[in-house]
Amino acid sequence: MIKRLFSLVLIMWLLGFVLFMLTLPQPLAERRTDAIVVPTGGPGRIARGLALLQDRAAQRMLISGVAPQVRPGELAAEYKVSARLFACCIDLGHEAVDTQSNAEETALWVSQHGYKSVRLVTSDWHMARARLELVHALGNDVEVLEDGVPSAPRFGLLIAEYNKLLLRQIALWTGLGG
Repeated sequence: MIKRLFSLVLIMWLLGFVLFMLTLPQPLAERRTDAIVVPTGGPGRIARGLALLQDRAAQRMLISGVAPQVRPGELAAEYKVSARLFACCIDLGHEAVDTQSNAEETALWVSQHGYKSVRLVTSDWHMARARLELVHALGNDVEVLEDGVPSAPRFGLLIAEYNKLLLRQIALWTGLGG
């Protein structure tokens, strides 16, 4: 009995992992949203968000989870964009330290601005959990669109991320996850 249950759980995990890998999101086609949100942590995320903002895909952008000592001018220089773009249209969130706090920081920012649609820009492998957290933090009043940044993650990172996603989903389903 226990052997069958273990086998069933293993098969379900494997099928879920395959589905997770097959559905990694791609960059979103042209679609305008009120805002762009970029959690820090992976290559290409901020550059993608800046390119979208410059293409007027949204009116404003939040970069969530920026180290407290980082200033807008430093990021403008690093990414070779106008400091005026940062002054007018980009906010830096310095409070978040993980995916869950990125979502909380973003939800507060979205609420303060009254936005109804958000483009979430993050690594393709990170999108499912980042979206889960953001939708949970925002509730049903804000549309969240996925804009995956293509990457080449190691197999171990994919397994770890899938397991984090499962655990967080279970925590939210059971009410243990805030």
